[in-house]
Amino acid sequence: MLGPPSFISSASLYVRSALRVLQRRRQLEPEERLVFVTGCPRSGTTFVAGALGSQPGFIDLGEVQPLKAAIPALARLPEAEVAPRLREVLERVRRLGFAQHLRGVEQTPEIAFVLPAALAAYPSAKAVHVIRDGRDVVCSLLERGWLSSGRAGADDARLPYGSQARFWVEPERAEEFERLSNAGRAAWAWRRYVQASRSVPSRTVEVRYEDIVADPAAAATPLAGFLGADAGPLSRGFSEVHARSVGRWRQDLDERQLEEVERQAGELLRELGYET
Repeated sequence: MLGPPSFISSASLYVRSALRVLQRRRQLEPEERLVFVTGCPRSGTTFVAGALGSQPGFIDLGEVQPLKAAIPALARLPEAEVAPRLREVLERVRRLGFAQHLRGVEQTPEIAFVLPAALAAYPSAKAVHVIRDGRDVVCSLLERGWLSSGRAGADDARLPYGSQARFWVEPERAEEFERLSNAGRAAWAWRRYVQASRSVPSRTVEVRYEDIVADPAAAATPLAGFLGADAGPLSRGFSEVHARSVGRWRQDLDERQLEEVERQAGELLRELGYET
């Protein structure tokens, strides 16, 4: 037998209130499905991360400078040691930015060299590898001068510019790297970043910068599907892409520089389908 109407009404209100509280608690749970955008610097990682971070429910964390500064040392440690340290840094940044309940998009390029640890730290996270023609990347790196001999100064993580071997150069080849031309070092960097970014294929999707330029909507759809996101906002973000830098190597690199790029990265260029 049902109780009096007042009892039924009170019970119904209680149930609705409990459901609202449960929903709020779920909304306040930290978001674990981070997105790590990897790739060689000057490949379009900043653009792609910005497009992803502008979607509802996402936030672009930018390049997390404490993490960027720590990666050269972290890359020498076992994955089991790196994962908790990496998570500690990112969670501190997310707390300070009141962003723990949004899907953080981390875009530090050097994350490629600790990507297995990053994905171990966040088992629900995924990686997006932005690939761009290595010859165009070389042009852009030469323009910036980060790897150029005689270049003074440092980046925003206080990592110095210049021709010295970085942590991602094979230790036994450090002297070889430092003897190269500026173009050779830039091509070496592209090769190493691309190789590192492909270390966890099962949890990584590759996106080509040239494909975004050719058809933003077509490039956005599979990426959104991989991330379980809405393709519409991402397609609109991708539509802001700049096409003028695609193929710039044909005008910007001379024959000697192209020979250097071929020596350092020709095999990978061909593997990725870029004409040589």
